[in-house]
Amino acid sequence: MERAKRRVLIADSALLMVALFWGYGFVAMKDGLDSFPIFWLTALRFTSAFAIMLTLFWRKLARVTFRELKAGLMIGTLLFLGFVAQTLALEYTTVGKVAFLTTVYVVLVPFLSWFYYKRSPGVTAFIASLVCIAGMGLLSLDSGMSFGLGEGLTLACAIFFSLHLLLIEHSMKDMDAVVISAVQIGVVAIYSLAGALLFETWPEQISSTSVWSIGFSSLFCTVLAFLIQTNAQKFTPSTHTAILLSLESVFGAIFGVILLGDPLTLKITAGFALILAAVLITELTPFLKRIPRRSKSRTSATVLE
Repeated sequence: MERAKRRVLIADSALLMVALFWGYGFVAMKDGLDSFPIFWLTALRFTSAFAIMLTLFWRKLARVTFRELKAGLMIGTLLFLGFVAQTLALEYTTVGKVAFLTTVYVVLVPFLSWFYYKRSPGVTAFIASLVCIAGMGLLSLDSGMSFGLGEGLTLACAIFFSLHLLLIEHSMKDMDAVVISAVQIGVVAIYSLAGALLFETWPEQISSTSVWSIGFSSLFCTVLAFLIQTNAQKFTPSTHTAILLSLESVFGAIFGVILLGDPLTLKITAGFALILAAVLITELTPFLKRIPRRSKSRTSATVLE
């Protein structure tokens, strides 16, 4: 039991690193968008990442099974659809609303997990999810919430990301994390390249910062991040994963303040505090539950003496 809890703690710490990579990825992708349209940027990022995976793990990939291909195809398709829905939403609504509504997946994951596994993830998971999304609201929203096409696309994105997390959790029970990571990255690369060739043109000028951003995003935000995520979800529930990955927005805001000169307001600070509280609720609850049992055992021992 203690060993299992240590594994969960290590897995959760690894997911925290993924959130850090993705948080800094906001800055990197912003630099990349200065030269490349979204499909070309995504295609270059995921194609480069797949090339790295192929170079490092070609022996494993040569032995990929049909089940792993099928799972990777489904996981990669959900990830790509989430990216597309999120990108299209930015054409119809504000960045703040997209950022906030995307994090609805934090609340959706416990419900979808309950529906799929036929067991409740516990009251704590729902409380932490609601606290987290309240913090995201403070971080992202500057004005009243209206609902239109952009908001609908963002909610669709949240559903795709929720299903993506749950499918990874399900697949990691008896499949190779490296193979699943590589296949899903390859699937997103193919879809993105098709979108780029159909709907976009190659940029006339490419800045050095854009090339750097693709390199960073490919290695850290894609190869390492998805390898860590798929491995970590062998040992930690999807509800934990959703909460911890939501810290991506916190790290993104912090890097924005430090590197881009974004203002740090009281509202943003309160949002940070709520999301941190949600993470602490998620992480500390299993340890707090053990305290009463220890107290009882000590009391019983005292009586016996």
